Amino acid sequence: MYLMEERKKIININIAEVIKLIYTDRKKVCIYSFVAGVIGVALAFGTPKIYKSTVILAPEESGNGFSGSISSLASMVGMNMKIGQTGDALYPEIYPDLMNSTDFLVGLFAIRVTKDKTGETYTYQNYIQDHQKLAVSDYPKAMIVNLIEKLKDEDNPGPGHKVDPFRLTKKEDEVAKSIKENLSCEVDKKTNVITITVTDQDPLIAATIADSVQSHLQEAITDYRTKKARIDLEYMNKLLTEARKQYDKARQLYATYADANQEVMLQSYRSKEEDLENDMQLKYNIYQQVVEQRQLAQAKLQERTPAFTIIQRATVPIKHSSRPKVITLAIWMFLGFMLRSGMLAWRNREKFINI
Repeated sequence: MYLMEERKKIININIAEVIKLIYTDRKKVCIYSFVAGVIGVALAFGTPKIYKSTVILAPEESGNGFSGSISSLASMVGMNMKIGQTGDALYPEIYPDLMNSTDFLVGLFAIRVTKDKTGETYTYQNYIQDHQKLAVSDYPKAMIVNLIEKLKDEDNPGPGHKVDPFRLTKKEDEVAKSIKENLSCEVDKKTNVITITVTDQDPLIAATIADSVQSHLQEAITDYRTKKARIDLEYMNKLLTEARKQYDKARQLYATYADANQEVMLQSYRSKEEDLENDMQLKYNIYQQVVEQRQLAQAKLQERTPAFTIIQRATVPIKHSSRPKVITLAIWMFLGFMLRSGMLAWRNREKFINI
């Protein structure tokens, strides 16, 4: 075995020499900072302003009091309904995933939006696809993409084309991704408060989409939670209609037979009349039970329908949320200063760095 000795190298930088070197080269340092500042200002003015609109809402969960009252009502008619004890797969923590789903994003395509300054109206899909301003830094990429699309000569869908979430075209997929980047949904795990933020280049469109996203999210949640209850209510409506028809038929048959044989004293006729009366009464009892079950189904649908408290509605933002141009200028000038200083330090590293 060989013992290897390690030597610790201590690097000493003479700060005074570095400052002196930068001061000596101050003209070029200023030139670098000025050029970088010009680039920063160009990028700042060439980047569209961004506006944010926020919606805050809280879902109200159904209490056991209402569920218990429905269960008590059901027990009075001999039914066992354990309402409110079933699990719910759509809890608030997965609302962001729901908003990022393709079906949800495609549902926003047809929303009509209006630009704040010009008053021009488009569908949200058309606005995202054809009426968004590009940043200066995005122009080279956009030119390359347009050139590739022209070379490929892809077929554009006709005016009657309907968006299919199962099979999106390339442009529709790009629009969906752009919308996804503009949406943000955060859920407070402690309070279940939902915060929806929409970012857009136009303040009015940002507020419009924020309000629409809130409505679509509420509709999606309501549709999911009431789906089984709506199916049950629809089934009970069919049973009620059928039970009513059977009761009316039995009642009419009994009334017709009784009127036609009112003076007949034969036992066979009286026996048949009693059978028809019993059948009518049976059909009536069934009809009454179905009416009660339908009322319970309506109550269950109401109990399963979620309510939302709107803490903050969507409003048109007054100020943009972009980075101030002064800060951008300062950052780029600092980068120019650091670039020139780094070049000087590297070239003259042997003068003021001791190891």
